[in-house]
Amino acid sequence: MSRVDEVIRRALEEDLDEAGDVTTQAVIPTATRASGDIVSRSAGVVAGVSVARRVFELVDPDVRFEVFVGDRDRVESGTVIATVAGPARSILTAERTALNLMGRMSGVATETARLVAEVEGTGVSISDTRKTMPGLRELDKEAVRAGGGINHRMGLFDAVMIKDNHIAAAGDIERAVAQARHAVGPDVMVEVEVEDLDQLEAVLRTDADRVLLDNMDVATLRQAVELAGDEIVTEASGGVTLETVREIAETGVDIISVGWITHSAPQLDIGLDFSP
Repeated sequence: MSRVDEVIRRALEEDLDEAGDVTTQAVIPTATRASGDIVSRSAGVVAGVSVARRVFELVDPDVRFEVFVGDRDRVESGTVIATVAGPARSILTAERTALNLMGRMSGVATETARLVAEVEGTGVSISDTRKTMPGLRELDKEAVRAGGGINHRMGLFDAVMIKDNHIAAAGDIERAVAQARHAVGPDVMVEVEVEDLDQLEAVLRTDADRVLLDNMDVATLRQAVELAGDEIVTEASGGVTLETVREIAETGVDIISVGWITHSAPQLDIGLDFSP
């Protein structure tokens, strides 16, 4: 079973428990068939179409799902993303889980795309963080890619990210990086979070791959980028909004990471309208 299937099955189990969809079972005869449009009720960037399709497939393989708009596509209010047709009971049972997942993913993609548009022409990449919805990380990160962003590490397992508490426990930055590199070898990315230029200078004396410039004002970011030169990949984080992201990008950093695109993005309003 794929990880996406695991997410969908957990969501369906949460919604249906052991009794199933009691409303649909009580109101809709077993033989009733229906069709409907999955419609975007607001403008944005679509993500999660294949996830929504899979929800319907897992509920009932007899439901037909026809796609008109794919992931990464921009839509206006009223755009038909897909149509569904088949047993009415199955469509109604799958509806909310499918719309919840696609609406969330499309919301993440939409907010990511807005940031990407703001930094166009600067060469800066917009990245996510690990501040994802528990249990939905794979979908959240897929949605960021659909919005034109890039993914940071997937979790604690695939890259080293040395933060203030790691440094405090290890003793200093140089020792922390040396120990990390010895443990993971040359092929795993090692990144260090710093709060000032003195810490950045310490990182530059190591073989770290990337430095995260945390909550620095724009003037300090410019100094940090100049100090780092071409020796290390620079990432800015903290205080990033649609209003500030362009100014941050123009400091010359390579990456801007933004937690709120996954932990606080509003859902794109997507609904299912049955045909008469």
